[in-house]
Amino acid sequence: MKKLKKSNKITVLSLSWRDITSPNAGGAEVHTHEMLSRVDKSKFRIYHLSTRMEGQCESEVIDGVTYLRHGNVSTVIFAAIRFYSLNRQNIDFVIDQCNTHRFFTPLWVEPEKRIFYIHQLTKEIWNYSARFPLNKVGKLLEESFLQLNRNDPVITVSESTKEELVKRGYQAGKIKIIHNGVSFKPWKQEYWCAKERMPTFIYAGRYSPYKGIDIAVEALARVKKDYPYARLWIIGKKDQKYVERNLMSICERNHLVWEDATDSNPTGDVVSWGFVSEDKKLELLSRSWALLFPSVREGWGIPITEAGCVGTPSIAFDSPGIREAVNYGKAGYLCFEKTINGLAAQMQLVVFDKVIYDRKRESAYWYSSQFQWDGIGKELEEFINNCYNRR
Repeated sequence: MKKLKKSNKITVLSLSWRDITSPNAGGAEVHTHEMLSRVDKSKFRIYHLSTRMEGQCESEVIDGVTYLRHGNVSTVIFAAIRFYSLNRQNIDFVIDQCNTHRFFTPLWVEPEKRIFYIHQLTKEIWNYSARFPLNKVGKLLEESFLQLNRNDPVITVSESTKEELVKRGYQAGKIKIIHNGVSFKPWKQEYWCAKERMPTFIYAGRYSPYKGIDIAVEALARVKKDYPYARLWIIGKKDQKYVERNLMSICERNHLVWEDATDSNPTGDVVSWGFVSEDKKLELLSRSWALLFPSVREGWGIPITEAGCVGTPSIAFDSPGIREAVNYGKAGYLCFEKTINGLAAQMQLVVFDKVIYDRKRESAYWYSSQFQWDGIGKELEEFINNCYNRR
């Protein structure tokens, strides 16, 4: 366990159950790394502690952030307590990230040093990740645990999450929204890829039940009744078990051809591209007609912003966090009816109404282009400095 030396810099210990190098890293881990890596290292000293997964080293420095890894999901809390106890005098702030897993810092960190960091409430997601009665227990525990941090300064990523926290007794003045961003410059319009000749929709992200890939496939089947050549591309690390258990039966029932892409011009109705490079991802997003994002809840929805920055609007469910990524429907298509039919109706609108489509495409581009990582470090610095000055 690392013993820290005394420093004149503000020392921050960030805690989460996985980090940017984790095989399962998602939007929360990206947001965390971008925030921590972009602060002024001449003024701040940043440590991040999380679980250690197979293939990960115990300690490494990435973009100026010292990553420490100990234990598993169950034991990492005790590792965090030991590390903090060893370095209590030399740590100024502890950021406790709540992403289903949490570290219960109100039980072992002084109030003036605590910062609570939450992207989204879990709520409905419990219905997709656990069966009865565990889903009910999970919801009840979440509500109870949220009360532990209601007096702490808070970092979150959307107005939706802020509003939900305020309803639970959190102080609005202590909540700082630090938005997500993209790691590339928005493409100039002359560099947008030509759209596919056939109606082509795309999903980008993890194969997870609450994110609605099954709904997207079902919606495609309904759209194909009027537009037989419509198709769906899926990009992201393929989960073969999820495909076999949740998606193949939908394809078989609706006579959809599933294809694993092996070249740049696949012909299947549903095409799995698997994990692709960043450049390839942006190319596929730009070639598609619209990104489908039928998730029940997100912190924000980074793929929506990425798609907008390369000239592609999104069709998203009217869910917390996501609705803001499409500017409440002004910069994309918003499904107020969060069903297969609701998604299919918006997909059909993309195909048959070019006037609306061109307007949504343009709005999505200009709205998404304002969300960049460049200023996120400064926002975190100002927030921590304010916390420091209030002591």
